[in-house]
Amino acid sequence: MHRTSPKIIISLLFLLICAGFGQLEAQGFGTPVLLNEDWSFHLGDLKYGGREFLDHSDWRVLDLPHDWSVEGLASPDLYSCTGYLPGGIAWYRKDLDIPAEREGQKVFIYFEGVYNNSEVFINGKWLGKRPNGYISFMYDLTPYLNYGGRNVIAVRVDHSAEADSRWYTGSGIYRDVHLVYANPVHIGLWGVFQAAEVEGKRATLTIRTDLVNELDESADISISQTLLDATGRTVASHTLEGELTEQETFEQTLSLRNPTLWSVENPYLYSLKTTVTQDGEIVDETTTTVGIRTLSFDPNTGFALNGEPMKFKGVCIHHDAGALGAAVPKEVWRRRLLTLKDMGCNAIRTSHNPQATDLYDLCDELGFVVMDEAFDEWEYPKKKWLDGWNVGEPGFQGSSHFFREWGKRDVADMIRRDRNHPSIIMWSIGNEVDYPNDPYSHPVLDEEGIGQIHTSGYQTSQPNADRLGEISRELVAVVKQYDTSRPVTAALAGAVMSNFTDYPGNLDVVGYNYTESRYDQDHETYPDRVLYGSENRRDYAAWRAAADRNFIMGQFIWTGFDYLGEAGRWPSRGFTTGFIDLAGYLKPEGYFRQSLWSETPMAYLGTYPKPNSSGRRGLWTGAPAIWNYEAGDTIRVVCYTNCEAAELFLNGEWVGERKDYDPETGIIFWDIPYAPGKLEVKAYRDGKGKVTHILETTGRPERIQIQVDRSSFDVVGEVAHVEIAMVDAEGRVVPFADTELSFELSDNLTLLGTENGSHDPTENFHDRVHRCRNGRLLLYVKAEDLEEARLTVRSPMFESVEVGF
Repeated sequence: MHRTSPKIIISLLFLLICAGFGQLEAQGFGTPVLLNEDWSFHLGDLKYGGREFLDHSDWRVLDLPHDWSVEGLASPDLYSCTGYLPGGIAWYRKDLDIPAEREGQKVFIYFEGVYNNSEVFINGKWLGKRPNGYISFMYDLTPYLNYGGRNVIAVRVDHSAEADSRWYTGSGIYRDVHLVYANPVHIGLWGVFQAAEVEGKRATLTIRTDLVNELDESADISISQTLLDATGRTVASHTLEGELTEQETFEQTLSLRNPTLWSVENPYLYSLKTTVTQDGEIVDETTTTVGIRTLSFDPNTGFALNGEPMKFKGVCIHHDAGALGAAVPKEVWRRRLLTLKDMGCNAIRTSHNPQATDLYDLCDELGFVVMDEAFDEWEYPKKKWLDGWNVGEPGFQGSSHFFREWGKRDVADMIRRDRNHPSIIMWSIGNEVDYPNDPYSHPVLDEEGIGQIHTSGYQTSQPNADRLGEISRELVAVVKQYDTSRPVTAALAGAVMSNFTDYPGNLDVVGYNYTESRYDQDHETYPDRVLYGSENRRDYAAWRAAADRNFIMGQFIWTGFDYLGEAGRWPSRGFTTGFIDLAGYLKPEGYFRQSLWSETPMAYLGTYPKPNSSGRRGLWTGAPAIWNYEAGDTIRVVCYTNCEAAELFLNGEWVGERKDYDPETGIIFWDIPYAPGKLEVKAYRDGKGKVTHILETTGRPERIQIQVDRSSFDVVGEVAHVEIAMVDAEGRVVPFADTELSFELSDNLTLLGTENGSHDPTENFHDRVHRCRNGRLLLYVKAEDLEEARLTVRSPMFESVEVGF
């Protein structure tokens, strides 16, 4: 019987001086220009669509980022795995003005993400392809440009394999695009990387800078590194001089006394300014935000950040945002992450692919630790459910067909792009690639395993699980070629099988998906294995399995947000396990999680009719905050709180005895007869009233209420959240209101989408008419200029309401 070899205790007392490139510095060199405006778009394939002289004047003109799938009509004839939305093939074209005075400079085009199988042309010349839809990439346009003349960029996107993922991917150029001007001597793509060691109150930073010389002769250069604190004060600097021939990596060190460490409570960011001069003239310069922190991973005591033990209170996330599809503005991510932060979440898992640079920048800024993940499948495809999640016969399209050719390059580019973010603490090379019989198999499955539709037990026709060890060894080597300051991990779905391969032994840290029952057993069997829950259910028992064991570093719940894809039978839009719905509102399950994770005193009241059976249905889930029932009903009132005790009042009268927090269930509840009015819970800590939560019986909807997250726009392209609620005469949100509303926008506002959290794919989430759900509706609007803008919300039954920006 094969067992994995023992591992040494991982203690990464390395300190990463971590950079989160700003929105216009994602490539980390040169002078970038955002290239998102006025692209011409054609849905459908064209013969020779990349040729130089092609009249695209009648194509649709749009701004990037753009996801054409979410604009399409959902259909039961399509596939549940990606939310019944269409894929296809499309072309993008754009005329480029490259000024004549730029001649002599290098010009690049940088794509943050194109889903998928993209091919890029400039003036009819083919530049290359990138199959992976989640990876950022760049091309050199210089040899093919007409400086001062006509230039046209063309991009073919081939998502004709529509069922190539188990979740919604989107289609198109769905992330930012940048045109980058650079001198012949410049910093390389993602060319600045820094790491350091901490001894006592001093940090010694090692900075590696990749420089490129595209001149015909060597160049005398100097590289200056200047570290600035949050006030802009220089705290360390160093200059290095040398000779550069073609491409070379230069190493420098900075010493910093008493650094302020980055943490989830205090995400302090420095700035590192890298300046390259040639013959005394500045030829390239980039500034990156910097976070300083130490990481430690121990098989017995778990994870420590800056020497302080920390449990991952984490969530897994996909990259869509409901009506917006995969083209998600930074402002939307900020609102979602702040909601998670308030919930007590401190960790993010990027499921199951690299995400937009904006997300990592925000995690750096707001204080989340991140597990950055590369792949959901390797050399063979997984099942993709076509007729509903885990229903019928699966399909087998996917990214595996280009893994052998591109896999190592993809993971290398992920590491090189993201390695300067302080938020990232682990690199994941795969998710559930060891799912038993999907596709790998092993004789141990005749003894035990995970049951799944269609296959059980050892399948000799399936690829042998020993390949997991071989492939993981190769991928780990690639990661460590570019970064040794973080551990390499993966999310194992079949530890029972993988334990008989080299796979877990090749990893520094091992994640278990939904196998909490193996924590104690495998900790005893593999005492040097560092363990955590890489994917877990939302239930209380799964949290206790991590919270009660020092050797388990924490958990990542499936999922932080509801998401498109992995849908059930038609009509279904997506998966509903999120703590936050598609409109960005915290669900009852999210408040329960807040009671487990947040240190700030909180209490939440949820209600539902008392169950007829003696079961405990709804003690921790599915209890909405409403107090509208029929007279005579017996209602179960559930309190989620992190306080020690709570009691209940109805219309000022005591109706629920003070009860202690129940550590067996994580809740407090009462069964009481319904009467309209004000229901209030008071929660106590240390014998003192700390927090209350009130529910009130609402009347009929009487008016429309609007709340916006900004009164004006600061930059063109900025996105505002417009929250609409139907309220009664007292201004209380009416939870059962489903009023149809219409919207009028001034010409300088664009409606990106409407979202009510519904999972009905037959609703139109991009029309200017939409219904509320649970009394609420969210609009995403984008500024086209900075002049005064107006939005009017109308309904035949209520007075119109207008808001200005």
